[in-house]
Amino acid sequence: MTRIQPEDLEDAPEDFQPLTAEQARELRVSQPLLSIWRVLAAQALIGLLLALLVWFVTGRMAAVYSAVYGALAVIVPAALFARGLTSQVSSMNAGSAVFGFFLWEMVKIGLTVAMLIAAPRLVNDLSWPAMLVGLVVTMKVYWLALGLRRVFHPVVPI
Repeated sequence: MTRIQPEDLEDAPEDFQPLTAEQARELRVSQPLLSIWRVLAAQALIGLLLALLVWFVTGRMAAVYSAVYGALAVIVPAALFARGLTSQVSSMNAGSAVFGFFLWEMVKIGLTVAMLIAAPRLVNDLSWPAMLVGLVVTMKVYWLALGLRRVFHPVVPI
């Protein structure tokens, strides 16, 4: 790790002013954190709505089960990942947080792959297109939740 030397600070802009406590608080309010549990709830809701849409379009329960299984292949590993990241051990210090993130991400990926491999054995008359649509649409909820976080956490004037 390199240390900042006094001569490195010479390149800093002259007009740089650190934030006051009030400005920092306003910045935190205007940039709310996105709860992983809300994202998981949104994924579950989208998965159910997608299942209804698949049933409406195809009328086949096998396609509905396939779409739900695709959504579950995203939701179940993500829930396990979220639970692992929010545990006491993962928040002890920065090193354990980084290790915990990579460990739980590997668990999440491994469980997703295992669920996809097991899909033909677990879902009767599996519809691969419906399952992949369920998987991809549910996965894209991360981006939707990120884009809509201001809707779920509106900025409240202080």
